Amino acid sequence: MNGTNDVSGGLHATLHARHQAVLPDWLAVYYQRPIEITHGEGRHVWDAEGNRYLDFFGGILTTMTAHALPEVTKAISEQAGRILHTSTLYLDRPMVDLAERVATLSGIPDARVFFTTSGTEANDTALLLATVHRRSNQILAMRNSYHGRSFSAVGITGNRGWSPTSLSPLQTLYVHGGVRTRGPFAGLSDGEFIKACVADLEDVLGQAHGNVAALIAEPIQGVGGFTSPPDGLFAAFREVLDRHGILWISDEVQTGWGRTGDHFWGWQAHDGSGPPDILTFAKGIGNGMSIGGVVARAEVMNCLGANSISTFGGSPITMAAGLANLNHLVEHDLQGNARRVGGLLIERLRAACAGLDGVREVRGRGLMIGIELVDPTTGGPSPEGASAVLEAAREGGLLIGKGGGHNSSVLRIAPPLSLTVAEAEEGAEILEAALKTALETAGSGRSAS
Repeated sequence: MNGTNDVSGGLHATLHARHQAVLPDWLAVYYQRPIEITHGEGRHVWDAEGNRYLDFFGGILTTMTAHALPEVTKAISEQAGRILHTSTLYLDRPMVDLAERVATLSGIPDARVFFTTSGTEANDTALLLATVHRRSNQILAMRNSYHGRSFSAVGITGNRGWSPTSLSPLQTLYVHGGVRTRGPFAGLSDGEFIKACVADLEDVLGQAHGNVAALIAEPIQGVGGFTSPPDGLFAAFREVLDRHGILWISDEVQTGWGRTGDHFWGWQAHDGSGPPDILTFAKGIGNGMSIGGVVARAEVMNCLGANSISTFGGSPITMAAGLANLNHLVEHDLQGNARRVGGLLIERLRAACAGLDGVREVRGRGLMIGIELVDPTTGGPSPEGASAVLEAAREGGLLIGKGGGHNSSVLRIAPPLSLTVAEAEEGAEILEAALKTALETAGSGRSAS
């Protein structure tokens, strides 16, 4: 990473001060000295001080294919030269083109697609559809979950760190299963774990008042620290849900588009009882453009008895970008690349962390990898350790994320799906050094105290 100078450092400090003066205090920013990213190419980005970084977080799993992907920038430029905006009150060819592709890829029969501008809005729409269709405001959600920052999405978020209010338009009942390696069922085998979680679901339903609208679940919990249940859990849940007429909403905002390598959608690891009734998506499909959406079978999607539109959802320019991005993803088999390179990366990281007392677990699938840190003395979460590694990795020229429930003690690694083997090795080497530096420093501090 290149060095900084006094002039650029002064400009950075001025921008940070302006940020603090005009934006909310609760708007999270990474790093003790926050960075301004000015441009990117491939899997790399540069900050305003000229430092170059290998990007292992992709703007929160959003730069899915590559920074400045030529096909996407060309599609945006050409569409911008024709027309930027019309709204859904008019026929929109790029929206229909992308909807056809998404409907086919979703695996949902007789699918209908509604585009939004974010994952939060997509989950809001899914909740609206489910509650209207089932005539109930009762929702099942997973513990440790995260589904967005709107009022209704916060109401189904089982993660204290991202839930600023207990007020909600929904009655939410939380069930076990999102976290495999901790909680009352952690010591069970996978089969026993699924059986125990199904029993818990049945017990929770016994406490519900009449109809329950839906279960919403992330196949792999994103903000929660890239945790996931054994394959097949949601298929077992689906058998119970179907008996009660309850809908299954699969939140694919972070797991969609082949990121997990083994599957195009996260729900396909749990497909023993068929596809979900509703699927939500966002982030990677736009490669940075604001695209979210909902896919549902026609009976569910068409249940609303009032007029509706979207001013910005499905705009010609974002749809053109999404279609170009999706075409590139499929034509270059980036799902296969995520499986191959992600498999190498996770094994490399497991080897690097094998002798480190402060690492509890390295987990993940494809290019969605989490490293959970603990305090070696107490065995409890180590948010301080996660922050220290985040800083050390940046100093080494690598950008990563963090999460893991309200304790934020998991390092989140999610590079663009075009990551090369050489870049995976480079990133793993930087992260290994960052882990050793940060954890050894923390260990020395404990010894001194």
